[in-house]
Amino acid sequence: MKPDWDELGEEFENSKKTLIGDVDCTVKGNEQLCQDQGVKGYPTLKYYVPGGPREGEIYEGERDLKAMKKFAKALGPACGPKYLKKCSEEQKVKLEGFQATPPAELDGKIAEIAAEVAAAEKAHNELLESLQAQFKQSDEGMKALKAKYADDMKLMQQVAADNAEKAAKAVEEAATPAEAEPAKAEL
Repeated sequence: MKPDWDELGEEFENSKKTLIGDVDCTVKGNEQLCQDQGVKGYPTLKYYVPGGPREGEIYEGERDLKAMKKFAKALGPACGPKYLKKCSEEQKVKLEGFQATPPAELDGKIAEIAAEVAAAEKAHNELLESLQAQFKQSDEGMKALKAKYADDMKLMQQVAADNAEKAAKAVEEAATPAEAEPAKAEL
């Protein structure tokens, strides 16, 4: 992915609306920035748009040059109070409702949804860890089973192939009529 990312950066190098950059979160001094931005795995691709969340959003699309270029070209302000032209009618109705909500209540709803998503993400990660542990255990068992029978299987398969060859030869010999001896004429 790195070569595609670098090429994407070169393509947008002179863009007035799109900046492509990267931060190495493994370098001392970048840890706090990465933590503040919610980077938990590498590589994490994030994008930021005017009116969007300060911590940005995680890019979930394909990670090849063509897909990333298409996505970057389409970036721009998101639907929001400052960019109503970007909103669908449905989004405008929702915005009006959220704008009418008292700030403390709105903050409570945001916190409630964030907590629900965090709990789901935690459960998802726990499931992933469990599945990885189960897979590792199963993989080790499979490898041990294959190793246990590897030599015997090779020998048995060779004998089976030899038996099949002999059987085919016997069928061939049985199907070929024996050459009859020429009859002797008596005088």
